[in-house]
Amino acid sequence: MSEEIMLDVRGKVCPIPVMEVNKLSKTVKPGTVIKVLATDPAAKLDLQAWAKRTGNEILSIESETNYLVIRVRVNKPPA
Repeated sequence: MSEEIMLDVRGKVCPIPVMEVNKLSKTVKPGTVIKVLATDPAAKLDLQAWAKRTGNEILSIESETNYLVIRVRVNKPPA
């Protein structure tokens, strides 16, 4: 079972959520899932583009009442 780490970037606007996910992804082992909590709707598209560009994977995107929950699997070893 892979480790899951929560990253709460609610209240921050893009590109900050993507920058924080990118920074965290470089410190964890491949297979780790980052559970991102974000209020900026742009985080959905920005994280999808980031994952495609970096070889990581969006596992799920869920809408809660006032925020998004985006699960990202880190597939690449830290650079």
